[in-house]
Amino acid sequence: MAVDIVTPQNPIDLYPGPPFKPQQQNVPGDFTQMDPVPDPGEESYVGHGRLLNRKALITGGDSGIGRAVAIAFAREGADVALNYLESEQNQIESTRDLVEGAGRKAVLLPGDLSDEAFATQLVEDAVTGLGGLDIIVNIAGVMPTITSIEDFDTATFDHVLRTNVHAMFWTLKAAIKHLQPGASIVNTSSIQGFQPTPDLVEYAISKGAIIQFTRGMAQQLAERGIRVNAVAPGPFWTPLQPSSVPNEKIESFGSESVYGRPGQPAELASTYVYLASQESSYTSGETVAVTGGRPAH
Repeated sequence: MAVDIVTPQNPIDLYPGPPFKPQQQNVPGDFTQMDPVPDPGEESYVGHGRLLNRKALITGGDSGIGRAVAIAFAREGADVALNYLESEQNQIESTRDLVEGAGRKAVLLPGDLSDEAFATQLVEDAVTGLGGLDIIVNIAGVMPTITSIEDFDTATFDHVLRTNVHAMFWTLKAAIKHLQPGASIVNTSSIQGFQPTPDLVEYAISKGAIIQFTRGMAQQLAERGIRVNAVAPGPFWTPLQPSSVPNEKIESFGSESVYGRPGQPAELASTYVYLASQESSYTSGETVAVTGGRPAH
């Protein structure tokens, strides 16, 4: 699914929209089994050296948004350490090949971020593998769909918070001694952090927490010259969807956006690049909403 990023094109019909075929998957999902296969920008993203020789840790780097960000960062000149679950080995190897194809280093670090000991060790392994650390991009997350408070399970809620929220604290706490002035942290919130839907309450809580974490840490770390920002995607076509929501929602996924379609990961990667790069040196504490025209606030 190649898209010309140079010639102006109508964003409404730039990519496929609903209805989509039923395609339920088990968590965490596999992008190669999606129809249509998501576009991470592997044929279209062109780098301009904006992250030359930077060293970035990307969680959830195997597929979806993380895969697109890994490709973009590598083509902008960064070496990357990619965290992923062991069950996603095939997907991460494909992402690694694209990073190395851009002439950059890829360090693969499998493991579960909901485990504090692993999240802490992850940072040390990234520093060792890359020879330092300049950028942390927190993308990995879980999104269970629960339609009723009666089905609300404490263990599931705890897992959402540990994966989506606690892991940010753990990785930053471990990384702070390695980060120098000019370092950048980019977190991943969601439109759900601003406008929760009834069946994603626990997910929305975690994404709202990420917004506040971003705002607070940006102020705390300003005197160290470290910037903290976040991206809040709207509906994006990634494995999180067929592995986390029922088929009836997949079939109409993205129809609520102004463009009437979901976004593709390739349409989001440049936002992460901007927030990680020196171009956004006066931007910190912000959450940039990328929602296909739907107001997030």
